[in-house]
Amino acid sequence: MSKWGWAPLAYVALIPVAVVVHRARWPEVFAFGFLYGLTTYIIHNYWLGGFHPLAVLLVPLIYATYFLMLFPMLKLADTLMPRYGYLLQVAMWMSYEYMRTQAFLGYSYGIIGYSQYLFLPLVRLSSLTGVWGVSLLVVFPSFYLGAGLRDGWRALPAFLRAHRVSAIAWAVAFVLAIGYGIATRVDYSEAPTWRVALIQQNADPWVGGYPAYRRSLDISTRLSREALQHNPDVVVWSETSVVPPIDFHMRFRTSRESHEIVSDLIAFLDDQDTPFIIGNSSARFLRGPSGEPERIDYNAVIVHHNGQFTEPYRKVHLVPFTEHFPYRRQFPWLYDMLMDSGSNHWGHGDEFTVFEIDGIRFSTPICFEDTFGYLTREFARNGADIFVNLTNDLWSRSVAASMQHMIMAVFRATETRRTMVRSTNGGMTTIIDPNGRILDLYPPFVEGYLIGDAPLYVGPDSLYLLWGDWLAYVMLVIAFAGVFVAAFFAVRRDRAQAV
Repeated sequence: MSKWGWAPLAYVALIPVAVVVHRARWPEVFAFGFLYGLTTYIIHNYWLGGFHPLAVLLVPLIYATYFLMLFPMLKLADTLMPRYGYLLQVAMWMSYEYMRTQAFLGYSYGIIGYSQYLFLPLVRLSSLTGVWGVSLLVVFPSFYLGAGLRDGWRALPAFLRAHRVSAIAWAVAFVLAIGYGIATRVDYSEAPTWRVALIQQNADPWVGGYPAYRRSLDISTRLSREALQHNPDVVVWSETSVVPPIDFHMRFRTSRESHEIVSDLIAFLDDQDTPFIIGNSSARFLRGPSGEPERIDYNAVIVHHNGQFTEPYRKVHLVPFTEHFPYRRQFPWLYDMLMDSGSNHWGHGDEFTVFEIDGIRFSTPICFEDTFGYLTREFARNGADIFVNLTNDLWSRSVAASMQHMIMAVFRATETRRTMVRSTNGGMTTIIDPNGRILDLYPPFVEGYLIGDAPLYVGPDSLYLLWGDWLAYVMLVIAFAGVFVAAFFAVRRDRAQAV
């Protein structure tokens, strides 16, 4: 097994799907879809068991339901278009990949285009299309070859001859994509750099209470003192590296121990000349439904510079179930189960904050947020020149989980042509340049820090910055319109045959 993955396998990974969909009878295709979704996501996201046994069952069940609906649609395309149904199947798969990143259950892990993260000329196509263009090129061979193999190996040569135009078109598109990626490689050799110190404290996120919070602070301050010897321009602490909300305990003394931690942190920061970016919870009082003040807590980032704290960035896109569950009234039993399992339900942030230190403008997507292209796009459109992701994946105790997360950050850099730095509690702490190249990577699940020079390159806006997920919308139109058009011609064909 390789922690770096086996990218070429992605191009043929879905052939069994295409063959099974063709050969299965209609009642069977639903069961096959459910089984496929359940099995693949138990394998792909096995590390969710490190969070909670319920999670490793719940996510696969969600995807089993998705594929329960998708497989019949793939079967419909195969039935309505016996010769060219694979083209419609590709659009349907792409529509599924996009739709499953939306709304409350939005989840980006497992999008097939991410498998190519080391193939940088292809990855840079994302500056035009987002990850969707890469996925499209990866998905096509599976459904094309699957259509050729649906009646066995002997039928494949004849299929390839009859459908060589489709294969040539894909090959031309693939070569053009590679050419585009090579031609648009960013030259940032003359760009300034931002010397960052990324602190990886490797503190167990499951241990709460004053002793654990104190220990985390002690580790972070000790490592920061060591890192400051290298004269960084900024020091970054990971997501919720400081748990008691700084902004709240600067104003209120509701907890002596929490106030002591915050006071000691402030004393440490006031002794430093270097700015700090800190993952922290944030709390504020808002008027509740009853009209009374209600405390709302947020997953947040706060910046300390020139002896002052900024207004926090409050996380905009929350993790479903573990950070956010909007259906408490509809499913009170599930809400209670989630709360009993240790979930922290945060308030929603509503601003795409851009911080500024000495003329350097940056935004701080928190953990899960760097898996969504629309977020970094909004940050960049608001003026961010570089992204600083603060993550805590230590709970997974899995290199695979941390790698899968980091891989998506590579695409956020290439989509926007901006550097991404990641400061994590346990992995993967890294610097990714605007070309998607991993400049440096700190070993996972060990205590330490990474010092590196992050390029501050900002070129012309990419098409993705201007148009966003336009290719995904095109695939949705093709998928839905294609079904109706294919059904229309299928009905006409049947009537003609009947006459």
